[in-house]
Amino acid sequence: MNARSEPAEAGPDAPARPPLVRELLLVAGLFLVYKFGRRLATGHTAEAFRNAHHVWDWERVLRLPDEGTVQDLLLHGDTLIHVANTYYAAVHFPATLAFLVWLYLRRPAHYVWARRALAAVTGAALVLHLLFPLAPPRMLGATGLLDTARAFGPSVYGPPRTDSLSNQFAAMPSLHFGWALMLAIGLIVATRTRWRWLWLLHPLVTLLVIVGTANHYWLDVIVAAALLGLALAVHRVPQRPGCALPRRRPEARRRSSADRPELVGAGR
Repeated sequence: MNARSEPAEAGPDAPARPPLVRELLLVAGLFLVYKFGRRLATGHTAEAFRNAHHVWDWERVLRLPDEGTVQDLLLHGDTLIHVANTYYAAVHFPATLAFLVWLYLRRPAHYVWARRALAAVTGAALVLHLLFPLAPPRMLGATGLLDTARAFGPSVYGPPRTDSLSNQFAAMPSLHFGWALMLAIGLIVATRTRWRWLWLLHPLVTLLVIVGTANHYWLDVIVAAALLGLALAVHRVPQRPGCALPRRRPEARRRSSADRPELVGAGR
C-alpha cells in the first residue's frame, strides 16, 4: 500500500503540473463553499427527523441489514469503539488531503482528474444536503442505536442546537465514504504496485466505522457511491502508468522492413 515507491511521471509527454497557488486557492475555495453551504441547511430540524424516519422505513422495506449489527461488533470492547470514533474524527480530511498532495507531486494528470471528481461529488452532495436534510441514526430514537462518540469519545460534534461548526443534519450522502472510495480508486488507478488493491480497505473500514458509530445509514453510503460513479463516468480516468505499449517510429518500421531478407523463390 506504499504509494511512495511509485516513480513520478516523467518524460516529454508527461502532463504539466497545475500551478500550486491556483490549486491551493481552488481547493480552499471549494472547501469554504462547502462549509458555507452546509450551514445553509441548518435550522430544518423537523424536516431532518421526518426524513430520517422515512429513510429508516425504506431500509426495512429494502431488507437492508440492521445498522445495529455493525455497532454490536464495535461495542465488544471500549478500545475498539474508541478507535472507531477516532478514525471517524481524525482520518477523513487528513487522508483526503494527503491523497491530493501525493497525486499533485507524483501524478499531475491523475491529480486533476481526482480533484474534479471530488469536487463534483462534493457539489452534488451539497445540493442533496440542502434539498434533503437528514438526521443521522444516532439522533433517531427508533433505531435503538447508541451515539458512540458521546458515550466513549472522542466526539467532533456538540449539541445540534449549539453546534456552529458543522451541519449535523447532512447525513445523506456520506462524504466520509464517498471521499474514502475515491481515494482508493484514485490510488489503484494511479499506481502499479501489486499491493494497490489493499487501498480498498480504507473505504471498507470507513463504511464499518460510519455505520457502527451511528453517524450514517446504509442508504447514505449507497447514494454516495452512486454519485461518485456518475462523477467518474463524466470525468475520464487517466491511463494507469506503465499500461501504454510503446509505439514504434515510422523510420524504425521502414528500417525493419528494409533489413528483412527476401524469400528466395517466393511466388514460384
